[in-house]
Amino acid sequence: MDDQPKSKLLLKGTPSLSNTELLAILINTGTVNATAFDIARSLLIATDNDVQKLASLSVKEMVNLKIKGLGIAKAIGIAAALELGVRRNMASEKRERVSSSKDVAAYLQASFQYLQQEVFAVVFLNRSNKIVHFEIISRGGITGTIADPRIILKKALENNATAIILCHNHPSGNLKPSTADELLTKKIKNAAALIDILVTDHIIVSNEGYYSFADQGMI
Repeated sequence: MDDQPKSKLLLKGTPSLSNTELLAILINTGTVNATAFDIARSLLIATDNDVQKLASLSVKEMVNLKIKGLGIAKAIGIAAALELGVRRNMASEKRERVSSSKDVAAYLQASFQYLQQEVFAVVFLNRSNKIVHFEIISRGGITGTIADPRIILKKALENNATAIILCHNHPSGNLKPSTADELLTKKIKNAAALIDILVTDHIIVSNEGYYSFADQGMI
């Protein structure tokens, strides 16, 4: 049973495989009491057959589902494969040059789509408005996160960035910026100006869409 999805992939290609079969290939081997296919099916059932929900789980959360045959090693392999999928989406959305908030929002949504906690990240740009670096600066809980302007500006200098775009997600779906969001944006913008780095936007993204400070005349 463990080899059947692999044979099918070789004969018909990856699009022909179900989510269960693809997961079974990642799991690779089963146990005495459960095949790789059985483990994959149990994992999908435990996550309501929702691949996005599965992708949002950490290795620890996956193991805590208590699925027979799914240990840390197999969970790590699954988490790594799903992260590759996220990065592939990010690469497909990455533009040679950022020309609008829509460009950045698409790039961010590819990165943030599976996150259940709020994160604060920065897109670093060069003089040609090309993305030279992207990094999540801090992670918070469900309701918020904190960003240190000193860390952001240090990384901007390390990457020879001349402009930065602040960004964070709202897992709740609400796109309206808070008063704290507005104050932090102003604080970072003023600090960046002292070293000739321009804060061109602050973008909030969620599964519902995005909000651009620049488009709304708030920066």
